[in-house]
Amino acid sequence: MKLGMVGLGRMGTGMTERLRLDGHEVETYDPNKDSTASSLMELAAQLEPPRVVWLMIPAGDPTESAFRELLGILAAGDTIVDGGNSNFRDSKRRNGEAAEHGIDFLDVGVSGGIWGLKEGYCLMAGGPDEPVGRLGPVLRSLAPEDGWAHVGPSGAGHFVKMVHNGIEYGLMESYGEGFEIMHASEYDLDLEQISGIWRYGSVVRSWLLELLHNAFGEHGGELADIAGYVEDSGEGRWAVSEAINENVPAPAMTLALYMRFVSRQDESFAAKVNAALRAQFGGHAVKTQ
Repeated sequence: MKLGMVGLGRMGTGMTERLRLDGHEVETYDPNKDSTASSLMELAAQLEPPRVVWLMIPAGDPTESAFRELLGILAAGDTIVDGGNSNFRDSKRRNGEAAEHGIDFLDVGVSGGIWGLKEGYCLMAGGPDEPVGRLGPVLRSLAPEDGWAHVGPSGAGHFVKMVHNGIEYGLMESYGEGFEIMHASEYDLDLEQISGIWRYGSVVRSWLLELLHNAFGEHGGELADIAGYVEDSGEGRWAVSEAINENVPAPAMTLALYMRFVSRQDESFAAKVNAALRAQFGGHAVKTQ
């Protein structure tokens, strides 16, 4: 199958190569990378109807801008796929706007990171049945066996990916807390060794644990060359917001998100307030800078 890939970052590059290795013809556009096209217009001209353009670019303004431009370039029967981490409500809106032009729009949540080229990408597709079925060969090539599904109508793909990332936050925070307890203990524990044996037979074994074991091997048990500053892509925030909207308690996911905020503080003002209050009501000593 032939398609156009917009965005050649870590994900887009790996996906393009995986598709080409499986026999697909992929034209590309990225203003910052060597590409087959120098613009979205040129990319569309390199494709034959019905054309498929897959977006692997940051959510928000970059995706919205590319989507708007493509609406003016593509024709009825063509398909736009958003494989980035867009908000599912934006995807539902874009589906409706694309339909007014006779263009199909699919939202496909993609997980796999830099390992996806070798291992395959987990794909969560949302949108109408017909275009999802038409893109079946592409989805099957990108995913490992049993690694993709048509999860529902428009927006469902990005909704499921949003929840997926919220769960990921909770898992990562739990591993982080557990290993910090061991790191702070009276025992001289080999954290690389422990993460290694937990990969086999343990009920907490997972791919994330395998990656943590790799990290200890690369950076040492102290992770001394890594700063404890943790960003978030936005999907954890959306997942917590949706939990609130649906009256679903999600304390682990919510706390994991807040702990990422904590990681970015050089010093907490709230902690200063607490220290000052303890001094005021209890006469407790205050550490000064």
